[in-house]
Amino acid sequence: MKAWMIKMIRGFAAGGLVLAAACSGPVVDSGREFRMPIAAEPPTLDWTLATDSVSVTLLTNLMEGLTQYNADLEPQPAVAKEWKFSADGRTITYYLRDDVFWSDGRRVTAADFEFSWKRLLNPATAAQYAYFLFDIENAAEYNSGRVTDPAKVGVRALSPGVLEVRLRRPVIYFPSITTFMVTYPQREDIVTRYGDRWTEPGNIVTNGAFTLSEWRHEYKLVLLANPRHFEGPPGIDRVTFYVVPEKTTALTLYETGELDRVELPPVAIPHYRASREYVHVPQLRGYYYGFNVEKPPFDDVRVRRAFAHAIDRSRLPVILNGGEIPASSWIPQGMFGHNPDIGLKFDPEKARRLLAEAGYPGGRGLPPVSAVYNTGSLNPLVAEFLQAEWKKHLGVAVEIDSQEWKVFLSRLQVEPPQLFRLGWGADFPDPDNFMNLFLSTSGNNHLHFSNPRYDELVHRGPTVVDPEKRQALYDEAQRILTEDVAAIIPLFFSAQNLLIKPHVGGLEANAMELLYLKRATVNRPGAPILPGV
Repeated sequence: MKAWMIKMIRGFAAGGLVLAAACSGPVVDSGREFRMPIAAEPPTLDWTLATDSVSVTLLTNLMEGLTQYNADLEPQPAVAKEWKFSADGRTITYYLRDDVFWSDGRRVTAADFEFSWKRLLNPATAAQYAYFLFDIENAAEYNSGRVTDPAKVGVRALSPGVLEVRLRRPVIYFPSITTFMVTYPQREDIVTRYGDRWTEPGNIVTNGAFTLSEWRHEYKLVLLANPRHFEGPPGIDRVTFYVVPEKTTALTLYETGELDRVELPPVAIPHYRASREYVHVPQLRGYYYGFNVEKPPFDDVRVRRAFAHAIDRSRLPVILNGGEIPASSWIPQGMFGHNPDIGLKFDPEKARRLLAEAGYPGGRGLPPVSAVYNTGSLNPLVAEFLQAEWKKHLGVAVEIDSQEWKVFLSRLQVEPPQLFRLGWGADFPDPDNFMNLFLSTSGNNHLHFSNPRYDELVHRGPTVVDPEKRQALYDEAQRILTEDVAAIIPLFFSAQNLLIKPHVGGLEANAMELLYLKRATVNRPGAPILPGV
């Protein structure tokens, strides 16, 4: 290890302890502290606006929704002790526990959910995840401005302990929807009082197993156990999330004992596979490159198809080392609706022919192409591989452009590049979660892709009970997305490759990358007692 890296790591560790010791607050047994890296500063902790995996990880541990997942990814009671569907399947009534409190002591009520959901749907909020609730009566209409009265949206608090949800159609997976962060309750008085600063420590109120104690931007976030959590206090006293953008740096911190859990960089996976601390879990997560279908040269479907046919995806698992599954289709393996036969397969001859038909034989005359991705240890490897494939098989020189995560997200929202990297992990384990991403109305659709037939198929999907008919419906929708229009190039389905210290118990990895720290324990023998923050 280089001397400068050793010095940096020692400074990082010592700095963390000095800062902790300098803070005042309750005493914390550092033997029950859990420490892990996050790849970037969370863009926001406003769960109405958050869209990224870093924010999801933090909010999953700060908040509780109506439902939560068990180890088999089945929705179970959380703030709601039970729920009932009406005979026609179009009304769900949630009955709330009476022992769930906000961190300032106020009871969590059905009105907190009603406010949160209507804030998500309010067009003035401009929430990318607003479409998540479009199965609710008048939700899409309110979000688009066609309905201006929020009282007409099909969610209302019948009493402090009863929330009624009226659906525009039966939706079999709706209890899974209410596990996700955008459906967590919110306090209207807090949002109103503090405005854009309502999520800062000292302002934010939460109802989860942990509370936000400290947020030192671009350095770390500290969570403390919530002793009044309705399921009882967690087995961890303190959680420290350090912002460590590079996985190699995080691994070194893990090796020196400064972190308790780390995701392995691709280059290190072979070395650790035999370790008892190694954990490998296939994910319900797809990785793709998307086109802005309105920007030349990708406003021509032949060019998009040529780029897709020019990639030998079978080489990616060798390059990435993480047990990835090459894919040309979009719905991931392990989820209903998966079909590996869908998509544009590797066919370099066809790729060259399509490019020539578009007027660019051998890549000559093609407008400049830049592929944009966010920083990270895996993304440059994929980008460089694609760059080489497109040069080798199409004769096209593609520039690659790495951007910091928040800058990258902002660019996608304002004006998506002509070609960009993105991934999607399951928010709930149903194909609708992957397919509705590219609906014309989806705030997460950065492709400028809009196809009425695709929209129709995806809207019908959740209402179809017969598995064969539902499979056929999603097959057709996937072919539109990945073959006919070729708006995206699916590349692979991901896997998690982790190291977890032996003194951490109960931290079960799952196919959705959900990190429920309230179910974990830490017992680090001989650790000092530290002041809290």
